[in-house]
Amino acid sequence: MTRRDAVKLTLAGAAAARSAFAFDDTYQPDASNLKAREWFQDAKFGLFIHWGVYSVLGRGEWVMNQEKIPIAEYEKLAPKFNPVKFDAAEWVGMAKSAGQRYITITSKHHDGFAMFGSKQSKWNIVDATPYAKDVLKPLSEECRKQDVKLFFYHSHLDWHHADYFPRGTTGQTSGRPDSGDFNRYLDYMDAQLSELLTGYGEVAGIWFDGIWDKRGADWRLRRTYDLIHRHQPHALVGNNHHLAPFEGEDFQMFEKDLPGENTTGFSGDSKIGRLPLETCETINGAWGYNAGDKNLKSTKALLRYLINAAGRNANFLLNIGPKPDGTVQEDFVTRLKEMGAWLGKNGESIYGTRGGPITPRPWGVSTQKGSTVYAHVLDWPDPVLPIPRLARKVKSAKLLGSGEKITITNWGDQLLLDMPSKERDAIDTVVVLETV
Repeated sequence: MTRRDAVKLTLAGAAAARSAFAFDDTYQPDASNLKAREWFQDAKFGLFIHWGVYSVLGRGEWVMNQEKIPIAEYEKLAPKFNPVKFDAAEWVGMAKSAGQRYITITSKHHDGFAMFGSKQSKWNIVDATPYAKDVLKPLSEECRKQDVKLFFYHSHLDWHHADYFPRGTTGQTSGRPDSGDFNRYLDYMDAQLSELLTGYGEVAGIWFDGIWDKRGADWRLRRTYDLIHRHQPHALVGNNHHLAPFEGEDFQMFEKDLPGENTTGFSGDSKIGRLPLETCETINGAWGYNAGDKNLKSTKALLRYLINAAGRNANFLLNIGPKPDGTVQEDFVTRLKEMGAWLGKNGESIYGTRGGPITPRPWGVSTQKGSTVYAHVLDWPDPVLPIPRLARKVKSAKLLGSGEKITITNWGDQLLLDMPSKERDAIDTVVVLETV
């Protein structure tokens, strides 16, 4: 069963599932959390990192489930996982040069393997691999040094732990006993989260995934969310459950889709709420390292995804899947550098903005910062671009970068912008509209 199949199967019970996650009281974020939400919305661009022992096989992060590998065989990957070329400073520097303001990395994926020195289980990078070192510790230290925020991805789902029982729609062939105490598993998960929240300095947030594996279970979400906010009140909680947000969550995420779209089938019950938004996507087709996946998206396509996300008031979390030796595919590095170069010239129209007054159109989107509106013209072959008349008067229009003035003509309930063909950008022609 693939990731998409699992989610589509469980989405059928989404409505009934909401009652299972009902909470008795209302979550009240404190001032530091509200400030963190504002920072998050300003940041706009982050680096997602899926990394674990599955990278040894080079066939993606779902290989244990997809190839029906039992635990006894899967555990043989750990002695082969030795990322001696991992360089935390290099990774954080790569993200920063790409214009990414935060990193979200897998602390534990669905295979249950912890990428930190957990005392809750020996199934972790320190105790089970020849590398015998915690990678999240130096990464957290380097993030502080280079002023990049750090989030931890943590899977609710666990194909390795015996107490993850009854099992859900995935992990049926791992060879675990047909018994277990689910509450004991949740205690284990909370204990690992406490380790992450007390041993790695300031954590920007926790990015959850996996409850779609068994919708009707009592996941004790509010208890877990309260634990996180008790340790670090500012920390933002998000959950990739493909449902409308629950109490205790601080941002809403969309997987491989822009907010309001549902091309993947993951977002069937994910109506846009009032929380800050984020969408995540891969450079090729895989989250974890997949040596055979050469179907890479172009830098242009990735930048346009970022622009379209910003125009929908959302962040863009772009994923890489490092190799088992700790290096990153050169094609990924190149695209990140190119995105950073574009943002170096056009970043003012992305960072610190919110979705603009012009809703998404066939030609592009808009962003806004104060009285300045940025029209991101992605596809417009004609010399004149009609846009809806804005609530505030437009006093001037110019191209971002060159500063060339754009002629504006009033035409009914629209404004006509005279777009010079020689100044059009192949990725995004940004028109700066100053309003009063």
